[in-house]
Amino acid sequence: MTTPLIFTASKPFTLGVELELQLLHAREGTLSRDAPDLIALLHRKADGEARFKPEITESMIELNSSVHHQHGTLVQELRELRTRVVSAADQLNIAVSGGGAHPFALWRERRIYPTDRFLQVSRLYGYLAKQFTVFGQHVHVGVGSGDLAIELTQRLLPYIPHFIALSAASPFAQGEDTAFETSRLHAVAMFPLSGHMPRLNDWNDFNAYFSEMVSYGIVESIKDFYWDIRPKPEYGTVEVRIFDTPLTVEMAAALGALVQTLSVYLLNSESEKKTPVGDLASTRVYGYNRFQACRFGFEAQLAQPHTQQITRLGPQLLELLARLMPVAAQLGTVRPLMMLQELTASQQNGASWMRAMHAQTGDLRETVVQQAELFRGAGAAEQKSEPASMPETRREPRLELVQAG
Repeated sequence: MTTPLIFTASKPFTLGVELELQLLHAREGTLSRDAPDLIALLHRKADGEARFKPEITESMIELNSSVHHQHGTLVQELRELRTRVVSAADQLNIAVSGGGAHPFALWRERRIYPTDRFLQVSRLYGYLAKQFTVFGQHVHVGVGSGDLAIELTQRLLPYIPHFIALSAASPFAQGEDTAFETSRLHAVAMFPLSGHMPRLNDWNDFNAYFSEMVSYGIVESIKDFYWDIRPKPEYGTVEVRIFDTPLTVEMAAALGALVQTLSVYLLNSESEKKTPVGDLASTRVYGYNRFQACRFGFEAQLAQPHTQQITRLGPQLLELLARLMPVAAQLGTVRPLMMLQELTASQQNGASWMRAMHAQTGDLRETVVQQAELFRGAGAAEQKSEPASMPETRREPRLELVQAG
């Protein structure tokens, strides 16, 4: 019999962020295979092994924040970590970029990073492992028990489309505009254990489900579940995994602030406590609403199972952000949520930035080079104390990203 998973409780609503980053040849904008050298360089510092880790192919690196209570300290640390990884990359003549997928990379050119787990994944999933050279942001929010982790995981599921629309930053794939806001999530969806956690009541239910899956030989650990949101018992968190990696660390911090604020609201609001958890009707429309957000972003038409209506995502997201403001005032997250409101109202995200930059330059390679410059923090907006448009070299297209401080 499988040993039950122990949920190590953490302080409620603490926050941590992981960012999967693209490694690029500095001038060409093509994906490089320099992760081993870059990681070796970054690990020379005392906390390097904790903050910078390999990912499944040698064209990727994972940046990990420490645990935070507030958005302000998170964005400060992410800026510091960005400076460290960019400075180390400069020494190797490579660049670092956000974005959910490289616009014109070919999967066959990737190389698996030679760790035991990644090699095992490659043996099991074949070419899917190399196609998994896509880049996401994971947000961890602390919870006090396994039961609360199961509840929060299920209460967050209806907001997956909203998270997708805000973070979408992979409109191009294989050199083509996919017509989707995010092409990254197609690579994730190909894995058999993707999607969402089944309907469960509590941590005992989760352990029974996990034990059953182990008995079939399907999974060995929590890492084998590629769900959009999953409990992470060893950290004492719920891990939201749906986001494309944003083009700036400021946007990454703002998305973290949204998850934190929404989690407090969902678990503490009296009105939310009266709402059933993980109801069947909501799970039936989950795949459709997820597709709509991937395809259309803020213009997605979402099915509302309890009212039998279709509503547009953008206005629904604006209503949600307004509803969260009293909680945000208590947490110190009003400013990042206000900037997410501005982006939603103007229908701006990473995908719109990339498309506008491509329209302006006419060259996907130059678009990628500018992405790397944006991630670096170059430009007038980085020098200002207030959030600003970034960049705006012409009056059209209008390119905006969150620059939260």
